[in-house]
Amino acid sequence: MKWVTWENVGVDRMACAWLIRRMIDPEAEFEFVQAGDKQFSPDAEPFDIPGAKYSHRRGHCTFHTLLRDFHLDDAVLDHIAQIVDEADTVQEVNLEPVAPGLDLLCRGLRCISPDDRVALERGALLYEALYAELGAESE
Repeated sequence: MKWVTWENVGVDRMACAWLIRRMIDPEAEFEFVQAGDKQFSPDAEPFDIPGAKYSHRRGHCTFHTLLRDFHLDDAVLDHIAQIVDEADTVQEVNLEPVAPGLDLLCRGLRCISPDDRVALERGALLYEALYAELGAESE
């Protein structure tokens, strides 16, 4: 399936792409449009675009929305959602000390990547490592 999001991916969109490929759609293809553009292939599923089915809801990031809509019941993924929430959205209280670092690393990956596809690939490794470490902590 094709998935579409705005270009210049960041912490939430990298997390979502990793989650989509790992848990929802292993054959996912991603395309990118300019921020603000809502003209994309009719066969593509938009994510992390305001007004899209899979976007921010009730103060939570799109990663959180995907977890709920696809019924992904996994404590480690829930923990990652909390981290991404803090890294991507304004929070009244910050509880995840790793959130600013994750955001910083994702921004850095975007800076050193020639395009968004490469940034997603590099970001996937970061989220895979985060998932492994948080899973090991919970054992």
